[in-house]
Amino acid sequence: MKTNLYFRFLIILLFLGSCSQPQSFDILIKNGQIVDGSGNPSYLGDVGINADTIAAVGDLGDATGTTEIDATGLTIAPGFINMLSWATESLIEDGRSMADIKQGVTLEVFGEGWSMGPLNESMKKEEQESQGDITYQIEWNTLNEYLEYLTTKGISPNVASFVGATTLRVNTVGYEDRAPTPQEMDSMKMMVKQAMEEGALGVGSSLIYAPAFYSSTEELIELCKVAAEYDGMYISHMRSEGSRLLESLDELIRIADEADIRAEIYHLKQSGKDNWDKFDEVVAKVDSANAAGLHITADMYNYIAGSTGLDASMPPWVQEGGYEKWAERLQDPAIREKVKEEMITPTDKWESLMQAAGDPSKILLVGFRADSLKYLTGKTLKEVAEMRGTSPEETAMDLVVQDGSRVGTIYFLMSEDNVKKQIALPWMSFGSDAGSPATEGVFLKSSTHPRTYGNVARLLGKYVREEKVISLEEAVHKLTKQPATNLKIQKRGSLTEGYYADVVLFDSNTIIDKATFEEPHQYSEGMKHVFVNGIQVLKDGEHTGNMPGQVVKGPGYQNK
Repeated sequence: MKTNLYFRFLIILLFLGSCSQPQSFDILIKNGQIVDGSGNPSYLGDVGINADTIAAVGDLGDATGTTEIDATGLTIAPGFINMLSWATESLIEDGRSMADIKQGVTLEVFGEGWSMGPLNESMKKEEQESQGDITYQIEWNTLNEYLEYLTTKGISPNVASFVGATTLRVNTVGYEDRAPTPQEMDSMKMMVKQAMEEGALGVGSSLIYAPAFYSSTEELIELCKVAAEYDGMYISHMRSEGSRLLESLDELIRIADEADIRAEIYHLKQSGKDNWDKFDEVVAKVDSANAAGLHITADMYNYIAGSTGLDASMPPWVQEGGYEKWAERLQDPAIREKVKEEMITPTDKWESLMQAAGDPSKILLVGFRADSLKYLTGKTLKEVAEMRGTSPEETAMDLVVQDGSRVGTIYFLMSEDNVKKQIALPWMSFGSDAGSPATEGVFLKSSTHPRTYGNVARLLGKYVREEKVISLEEAVHKLTKQPATNLKIQKRGSLTEGYYADVVLFDSNTIIDKATFEEPHQYSEGMKHVFVNGIQVLKDGEHTGNMPGQVVKGPGYQNK
């Protein structure tokens, strides 16, 4: 009997001894201020990572790590989600994703109307011929094949995408201003089905641009019904952000209601001074829709200027048929006169960003394809018009023809007060609406919008620390868990045990954007360490060269 008691006592001692062994991790981040993505108050603690997974969060006591990082004085947060990324080509050129990695972006979300698939042979040929500073072979057809192409090539961030309604339309209808035939509609719906089953997040639209402008509300509802079957989302650059902003929001809400789908507004704004006072009505409509049981959200970039092309200054009818037809029409004197007249005449029939800007001095030219025109980079449309002795409207038409492109353009459109009010909205997240270049090589051939290098850092530096528009905890929530929840992606967006180890460490006292409209190619400062899927891609502010990015699948993904 005594022998049995002795052995039991020995077993208990051995068990207690084993329990007292300190935890061991592949990576241990110690003594940081943890902002976990939930929106709850931050706290001092540690994060343990094993392989690609967060293994423990909290006070980990005397735990050890094969690699240990002292995060004293730093904030530890989940990796940030860029809800509107155009890094589709910049990642092909440079997979490091320098502009965004240096701000802690670990997931790039593509698909604003145009997606990198599905492509047919004529689309691939057209895309190949229209490439600018960055050139590459198109080695894919479907959207998923493109995303897998990126990760096989090697990229630092994770990537995900909506399937673009514009892409679907060009693939079937082409560039014509007409409704799809029943057969074409069926083809588009089948392409949505395939994209959703392969992991697309939903359907994205961009309705101010031709040929997307030609899509009816009913057409979009039919596409969204398919995405809804897979629990996807509808996300849209609405038909108007200016004179018909409220009507366009009504259209988005109708699509969400009739397709029974969650919906998000791309880069919410009130474009043009005459529309700045519509902010309260926009919020009231969204809040009312949500109270009625819909799920309407929005994203934004933290600047008073938008960036697109000179096509957004011209009526959609002149662009029917694609760029070649557009450029051909702009060389016809009679058509030019008609276009010029429509460019200067207020209208609610189409979205004119030239009119929204109000003056050609508020239109900045930043992206030329032709080397012969790159000397105009950084000049306003007013300056170029004066140099040439032509009207701003004629100058815009001439540049489109001469450059062989729509010409990258920045339009100053928004109110700073509205930017701040939008940041504080509970259903707001953030997207750069830009690529993720580097301050070197081919990227320096063109200018860009400062949001390319500073959207996240500007939020955390200017609007959180300096102006206290929202708290740090709320900002991180809007950059992480909130968009991950809206997208219904799994195990990302939170510092939670069992989640993928997308983790960032930054100095909340110094993080800031440095890019300006005059000198946009400048990295943000204050981001110290970035981990993607448990692999360190930024160490002490410098890129490690690691490329652990993976494709993040939407809720409808079916692994065949």
